[in-house]
Amino acid sequence: MNISLDIQNLHKLYLSKELKPRELCEALQNQANAIDNPNIWIHRLSPEELDPYLVRLESADPASLPLYGIPFAIKDNIDLAGVPTTAACAAYAYTPEKSSPVVEKLIQAGAIPIGKTNLDQFATGLVGVRSPYGVPRNPLAPDRVPGGSSSGSAVALSESLVSFSLGTDTAGSGRVPAAFNKLWGVKPSKGRLSTSGVVPACRTLDCVSIFALNAADSQAVLKVAEGFDSSDAYSLPTADQSLPVSKKIGVPKPEQLMFFGDAGYEAAWSLALLELESKGWEIETIDFEPFLQAARLLYEGPWVSERTAVLQDFLASNADDFFPATRTIIGGGLNNTACDAFSASYKLAALRRESESVWQGLAAIVTPTAGGFPTLADLAADPIGPNSQLGYYTNFMNLLDLCAVATPAGETESGLPFGITWIAPRDTDKALIEIADKGPRALEADNDTLSILLFGAHMQGLPLNAQILELGGKFVAQVDTAAQYKMIYLPEPAPHRPGIIRVGEGGSSIAAEEWRLPKASLGALLASIQQPLGLGQIELSDGRKVHGFLCEAAAAQSAQDISATGGWRGFLAQA
Repeated sequence: MNISLDIQNLHKLYLSKELKPRELCEALQNQANAIDNPNIWIHRLSPEELDPYLVRLESADPASLPLYGIPFAIKDNIDLAGVPTTAACAAYAYTPEKSSPVVEKLIQAGAIPIGKTNLDQFATGLVGVRSPYGVPRNPLAPDRVPGGSSSGSAVALSESLVSFSLGTDTAGSGRVPAAFNKLWGVKPSKGRLSTSGVVPACRTLDCVSIFALNAADSQAVLKVAEGFDSSDAYSLPTADQSLPVSKKIGVPKPEQLMFFGDAGYEAAWSLALLELESKGWEIETIDFEPFLQAARLLYEGPWVSERTAVLQDFLASNADDFFPATRTIIGGGLNNTACDAFSASYKLAALRRESESVWQGLAAIVTPTAGGFPTLADLAADPIGPNSQLGYYTNFMNLLDLCAVATPAGETESGLPFGITWIAPRDTDKALIEIADKGPRALEADNDTLSILLFGAHMQGLPLNAQILELGGKFVAQVDTAAQYKMIYLPEPAPHRPGIIRVGEGGSSIAAEEWRLPKASLGALLASIQQPLGLGQIELSDGRKVHGFLCEAAAAQSAQDISATGGWRGFLAQA
């Protein structure tokens, strides 16, 4: 089946009934069997294991689920109910009864788990070769490393076996594989995605990451996967912050850049800067030293002991089950003391404060994702050195509580993939993806648009959606209101529609779509809206307040309360 697996394309095919999820999964199974890349998966779901997910979708409306029929891969340190979690160590394996919250959210949104992917054992590595399950072959450079630790997740997407995949990113594992496989790699703000049901690497630093084909897919998956989880002690409420309206991006001083003898990557970086300038960015050099010093703390300081703390007992009883390089790293954490940990935490706090001044006037910082692209032979000769080099531009990220997105940025002269990473303060995740995709105009355009909530026939795939598209509307995400509203049925005037009313108590959370609409088009939209609806502010489940159409309370006196359906699509499905 030769079709693009990006989410928007699959969504169109499902809505037009040109494709069904079962057909897609059968084609992907055949493709996975046909390609010569046997080490991608630790456990690929059989047709029997996939069947319950497909049966559920067969009775659902494609328009009712934001990720309806979208196939995805899961790094095998993240739980999928009923499937062993190995972290690439068979002796460590366990079979969870329930999926991790992130995986469960994706499945509930309609996504289909295709399998559990290979990784650097216990997510310890940036190369993707430290696994007893073999090395996934990099489809774009077979003699080079696939990148790790989320190697299988990146390669599964690069081989067109899924539409997106989940990784984890403690030190760069969601960004380095993205660069080496020409993918988008989202390293969210710490705590934005739950890490419950994830085998810890460094519990205070771990993030579940997302590999995607483009910016729109990155945003769509992030929106579904994020959210506060009270069972995760490190989870934080979702917050969205804007970026400064600036055309300036910071890059390290030339003397602070490292390419480790890789002339191809050094030249590709220079070309990437020219490309950024052509898109309207102004390049400003910054002092990158606080970030580099923080990066060195991750493996040269006591944070490696966090990895040891998780696996200390298993290391004592099962030392021979560790991959050799992994055993060396994990065992080294036994040498640090509590005094070392406190001293390093003081140093990190000072570096964090020092780094704060660097951000002034910048929309983001941009670096190479990796300074070089090691060969498999390089790793065979030196299992540790090249891996350490790959962390040069990545290791500081979670220590300094930043968010990042890795994007493809062309190729070297010899045709090897090259990528850059966009970096910004925490909670600017969505704005960062936007500017990485659209350039500085995304920041400027934000001043000329307004978020609008749609609850009825103006939503995607419904009769009046064409009006929103004609007005220049851009879909943002599926959202839910706070549990302070009720939805009533308004059959007149035609077309029939819902009315949203704020209530003091006994309210429900109502499903909606968030769109960005040019402010210049707002008058035309308002002119098409009839009583008893009017524009007001509506509170969302994440605490944001967004403009939307509220209903006059008087209309509810004789109207049917349809709040229990959860939203207009739910009501239509029951009608």
